[in-house]
Amino acid sequence: MLKEKLMEDLKKSMREKNEVRKNTVQMIRAAILQIEKDKGIEVQDEKILEIIAKEVKIKKDALVDFEKAQRQDLIKQTNEEISVLQEYLPKQLSKEELNEKIAQVIARVGATSIKDMGIVMKEAKQEIGTAADGKSINEVVKELLG
Repeated sequence: MLKEKLMEDLKKSMREKNEVRKNTVQMIRAAILQIEKDKGIEVQDEKILEIIAKEVKIKKDALVDFEKAQRQDLIKQTNEEISVLQEYLPKQLSKEELNEKIAQVIARVGATSIKDMGIVMKEAKQEIGTAADGKSINEVVKELLG
């Protein structure tokens, strides 16, 4: 289970004194605990992957601001954090693989124009999961339907 892997990685990063990895894993674990307490549920691997994917998106969004501010220290740290987070996510789909999967979804739902984007996005996100971020999925859907 992913929860146990996170705990082992936390212990290992503490032994190795790897601050970035330790802090990143602690952030994930804190997000998991918060959801468990708020909703009174035991979080499963699928939800943990969603949490990690959301954190990656937040970090990537922050990178844009750090680049505008020319904060090389924060850019370096954020890139390291993203790298750690992506180790837990499934392999990200290439542009070609994403095109292929979304084309299949479009064919399956019978979408013909950009008006069908909502249906395609919903199905594509469900099928692809955390193997691609929403922004990438959105771009490909627009490209194929537009």
